[in-house]
Amino acid sequence: MGSEVAAAPGSVVPPATSVVPERPPGAPAPGTPLPSHYEHCMGCGSEHPTGLRMRMVAGPGLTVTGHVVLSEHHQGAPGLAHGGLIALAMDEVLGGLGWLLQTPMVTGRLQVEYVRPAPIGTEVGLDAEVVGVDGRRIFCRGSARRTDDGALLARAHAVFVAVPLEHFRSHGRASEVEAAQGRGWEVNP
Repeated sequence: MGSEVAAAPGSVVPPATSVVPERPPGAPAPGTPLPSHYEHCMGCGSEHPTGLRMRMVAGPGLTVTGHVVLSEHHQGAPGLAHGGLIALAMDEVLGGLGWLLQTPMVTGRLQVEYVRPAPIGTEVGLDAEVVGVDGRRIFCRGSARRTDDGALLARAHAVFVAVPLEHFRSHGRASEVEAAQGRGWEVNP
């Protein structure tokens, strides 16, 4: 048996044939704040009353960083963030990589490993990077850490799937997709 790991169907491990593409010329420059893709998004929307309101910034290469403060609205157990909110934060920062790839994409698979609990009031820094692209599948990984001491809270691996903008028009609200495009959600179909 060889030491090579083969990617099983549905795996978050990129296959050996995957590549990490170059950052497209029109992608936001490192240090550029990334806009919310939709103001009512539970993860990054400024108009969602109890959402995470995550802020993200383009990093070097194909990386994104994010920041969120966990509030009383994000509790699971008393005084601790709900694990689903941590998964939401990971999904959001990983999905932010679409801005850099200039490709609309949706979550195909997300695996989150919880390392330690996140108390309410914790400031969380998140990072994400593309680790391979194979056809329409975009493989990425990320982590969430407390900003005060850098303690690891969670790590994630995911596969996103590149989709045409028509995906959002036909499955969501076409008028709101058009409005989002008017605010800079211009990507390659």
